[in-house]
Amino acid sequence: MMASEFLAGVVLVAVILGWLAYSMVFFVGRRRPPAEEHRRDPWSVAGIVMQGTAYGVVWGIRRPLCTPMVHGGLALDIALAVATLAILLGSLWITWAAVRALGKQWSLAARLLKEHSLITEGPYRIVRHPIYAGMLGMLIAGGLAVSDWRGLIVAVALFLPGMGIRIRSEEKLLREAFGRDYEEYAEKVPAIVPFGRIF
Repeated sequence: MMASEFLAGVVLVAVILGWLAYSMVFFVGRRRPPAEEHRRDPWSVAGIVMQGTAYGVVWGIRRPLCTPMVHGGLALDIALAVATLAILLGSLWITWAAVRALGKQWSLAARLLKEHSLITEGPYRIVRHPIYAGMLGMLIAGGLAVSDWRGLIVAVALFLPGMGIRIRSEEKLLREAFGRDYEEYAEKVPAIVPFGRIF
């Protein structure tokens, strides 16, 4: 049991450090000079609230710290630790790469700028909404590190509809702005899950 607790502790520290790095995305975005906004969809704020609530649930409904989520032996603990770290690192990479690709177009709420361009490079070649993919990954990594399994299920159940609201808000604006160009892009690139058409 000591090995399982040590492993859970290492994963917990890694996830906390990963979340600190992840939060820097929002500070970097705020330091950019303001861009002239053309249009905004206020409905995306409802999605932000649901996603924020999901994060609160995953960190609020906790199991005892430095304990594994399930007790299935050391091999399962190692597999869950590796999966958690892989999800964490992948989520950090895709979020940072997407914010960098967007530049001044990055925003919390769905909006269009006066001189908005359709970004299809970097992680946008893999999925249409890489920041939301990263946000979902960070939620899952946090849940695997600290949450009770029921808390993680509730958090994901809250997060997915919130993400859906935000995707619909953004895509409505992008379809209006870019028309057929966006339709062709959406036909080729999945929304959230790489190489899949589920989301």
